[in-house]
Amino acid sequence: MSLNLEDKKAVVAEIAAEVAKAQTIVVAEYRGIEVASMTQLRKQARESGVYLRVLKNTLARRAVQDTPFAALADQMVGPLVYGFSEDAVAAAKVLHTFAKKDDKIVIKAGSFDGKVMNAAEVAALASIPSREELLSKLLFVMQAPVSGMARALGALAEKKQAEAA
Repeated sequence: MSLNLEDKKAVVAEIAAEVAKAQTIVVAEYRGIEVASMTQLRKQARESGVYLRVLKNTLARRAVQDTPFAALADQMVGPLVYGFSEDAVAAAKVLHTFAKKDDKIVIKAGSFDGKVMNAAEVAALASIPSREELLSKLLFVMQAPVSGMARALGALAEKKQAEAA
C-alpha cells in the first residue's frame, strides 16, 4: 500500500516528533522474521518505553534530517525496524536482547549523542544498566550506612535493656 503525499508528511512529522524526544536510535534488519516474533518484539519495546516502527527508509531519512541523528541516514538501507528511546540504553537493550533470541533481527547501527555506532557499539551500550537500575543501586548504597547505624543502635538498646533487667 503506497502512501499519498499527505500521509507521508504525517508519518515524517510523527517520526520527527519521536526523534526530537529521543536520546538513542537503533536500526535493525528484520528480513524473514515471523509475525509472532515481531509482535513479541513490539510488546517488549512498549514495556520498556521504546517507540518501535517499521518505516520506509526515505521517510526515516527525512525525519532525522537536520537533527543530531542525521549521520545515521547512511545506514538506512534495506528492510529496517527503527527503535527510538528517551532513555539512552532502552532501545539498544530491547533490540540487542531480542536479537539474541531471534537471529532474524540483526542490529545494523545506532546513534547516541550525535555519534553513529556499529553493531558492536550498540551491544556495548545495551550492556550498560538502565537509568532505573542505576538509581536503585544508588539508593541501596545511600541507605546502607543508615540501615547499618539503625541496626547498631537497635543492638545497643537491646544490650542496655538486657543489662538493666
